[in-house]
Amino acid sequence: MTRLNTALMLSAALAVSACANASRFGPDYGNDGGANAGLNSGAPISTGPVPGSAQDPRSPAYFQQTVGDRVLFPVDQSTLTAEGRATLDGQAQWLLTNSDYLAVIEGHADEQGTREYNLALGARRANAVREYLVSKGIAASRLKFLSYGKERPIAICSEEACYAQNRRAVTIISAGLTS
Repeated sequence: MTRLNTALMLSAALAVSACANASRFGPDYGNDGGANAGLNSGAPISTGPVPGSAQDPRSPAYFQQTVGDRVLFPVDQSTLTAEGRATLDGQAQWLLTNSDYLAVIEGHADEQGTREYNLALGARRANAVREYLVSKGIAASRLKFLSYGKERPIAICSEEACYAQNRRAVTIISAGLTS
């Protein structure tokens, strides 16, 4: 038991000694322009966006939140709207800049209609997005699409407001090897 007590005492002593006052070296420590410049200057350290965060223009989070990962469709249609094309223009630009990413385009439909009809409609919507991105210069080999039909709603209710949110195509970004 004495070894345990000794180890605990040493650990406590090290912990206390590590909590030293930074100003012990003087008020201008770190302001000499040397290796420690700016440590206590009071100026914020600017390191840029955190890699992978929504502020990092190369991250999938930035793509989703800033560029926009989804386009909405009118009832029973797979034709892109002007707003949808504008979002896809941003997606195409991001994908051209970040060529090390792949994309899966998910097609969705609202709950109206049969399962088979909605699977086919979701596939047409996802394919419309894929074809538009290809027309903007994205290699078809980087884009895959699939349909969930009405199986994955994001809004659940039997009102137009919910239906409108579910009639969509969503571009999911993933890292992958491109050739």
